[in-house]
Amino acid sequence: MTENLYPSPAWPALPVVGEARRYPIHRIFCVGKNYAAHAAEMGDEVNREQPIFFTKSALAFLPSGMESNYPPGTSNYHYEVEFCVMVGKPLFKADEAEAATAVFGYAVGLDMTRRDLQNYAKDNRLPWDMAKDVEESAVIGPVTPAAQFGALRDQRIRLRLDGDLRQDGPLSDMVWSVPELLSRLSHLYHLAPGDVLMTGTPAGVGPVSPGNHLVGDVEGLSPVSLTITEPD
Repeated sequence: MTENLYPSPAWPALPVVGEARRYPIHRIFCVGKNYAAHAAEMGDEVNREQPIFFTKSALAFLPSGMESNYPPGTSNYHYEVEFCVMVGKPLFKADEAEAATAVFGYAVGLDMTRRDLQNYAKDNRLPWDMAKDVEESAVIGPVTPAAQFGALRDQRIRLRLDGDLRQDGPLSDMVWSVPELLSRLSHLYHLAPGDVLMTGTPAGVGPVSPGNHLVGDVEGLSPVSLTITEPD
């Protein structure tokens, strides 16, 4: 057997509510401009013709409840609370009905963003990679199986910074529904169990500083939390 030159990191995995086994993270897909009010606060408009997808590495994952150093290369690091969808079966070129059956469960996540780098990228028609695929920037809480969560309706999605409510809105405000997003994404990728979809953030995003404590929650799901520490 041929050995690697260097140790390879293990694939990260999430705890599952009521289950001893864990949910392994394969890929992390994210959606931009999926709440009209957030798009407006960013100076953008929603394009109902095509969702905006981007990615984060699975190695950007950080479990809930951890500390994270303020990252290098930015002076405007932002929180974004997100409703996360865990894929539970292979999906390719699926319609919305099939996509709806492929959901294993849901969780709450934080899509942390170097906002100054993202704005520069937007202004210069450049990729968002350095703004979004940041180390420890995909913070995700425990997974609740879809059957336990029930139907998506008007559950509130919220973010508190040091106890102050900063983001609050119903999941029904999403421009693109979960089946629509999974269907569209399955026409671009062969989706598989372990793929995670972060479905966008409501209005109210803002900067963090060392010492801040973030808590995101969605009614019916385990919360996600993060403490920002000094840069390393």
